[in-house]
Amino acid sequence: MTEADLPIEQGRKAFAGPCDFIAAVNGLEGLPPASLPEIAFAGRSNVGKSSLINALTGRKTLARTSDTPGRTQQLNFFDLGGHFFLVDMPGYGYAKVSKAQKKQWNYLIRDYLRGRQTLRNVLVLIDSRHGLKDSDEELMDMLDECAVPYRVVLTKADKAKLAEAAGVVDTIISALKQHAAAFPDPILTSAHEGTGIAELRALIFSVAKS
Repeated sequence: MTEADLPIEQGRKAFAGPCDFIAAVNGLEGLPPASLPEIAFAGRSNVGKSSLINALTGRKTLARTSDTPGRTQQLNFFDLGGHFFLVDMPGYGYAKVSKAQKKQWNYLIRDYLRGRQTLRNVLVLIDSRHGLKDSDEELMDMLDECAVPYRVVLTKADKAKLAEAAGVVDTIISALKQHAAAFPDPILTSAHEGTGIAELRALIFSVAKS
């Protein structure tokens, strides 16, 4: 094994171990003790957050998947073998959710981002077929404001045409230059085909352990 392969192997081993559901949180008072680094997953409803988390952990039902947008309505914490927490955040941008529910989610997300010292990074998931939406930009502005580092992860690469995905990547790279807390390069993934999964595991492990 070369030195370049080491992060991939470390990520593989970490995600091959136990991963246990810890808590579903509706407010800051319900947060688990800040005992481990945290990597959060954020994205529009139905962007494929649950499918990506399941692919990363090699499980089919760790995070519940659904064709109904807005299924995740809390901060869901998973303990990855005592290494770090994975945090599945509520999906946003779903028009049929009530204004009151949207407001509650926004408060929860903003309070979590501002107040969680163990939060190392947020992965902002974007559908590779559709690119950035206004609600994505709003979250990225919030992350900039809260000074939380984040990285864009493009999902459902298997469903996007090559030229289509390339155009989305170029547009996002250009947009990320305007965001102070963003990493400059997006990562292309497919939970269905496994594209980018090993690299994303390695990235998460490296960031959590840094």
